[in-house]
Amino acid sequence: MSYRRAEELFPQEMVELLQKYAAGQTIYVPRKPGQRAVWGEKTKLRGELKERNRQIYRRYLEGMTTKELSGQYYLSVKSIQRIIRQEK
Repeated sequence: MSYRRAEELFPQEMVELLQKYAAGQTIYVPRKPGQRAVWGEKTKLRGELKERNRQIYRRYLEGMTTKELSGQYYLSVKSIQRIIRQEK
């Protein structure tokens, strides 16, 4: 998260109002509900996890056990079971 100076963003009247209530404090201004990014939208991680889960399911269908998959992917057996359930 990067910080921006209030003077760069807001009109002087608003800066003075902010100074009155929150001078020197760091504040968070949330996005409007319709403007929020979905998790993984800005990175490739969501796609990578989807592909990893497909591989896990494919290897499970090829005969690997959940314990073997757990060791190979560094996930718990429960996580492997959940992925397999979701991929069915």
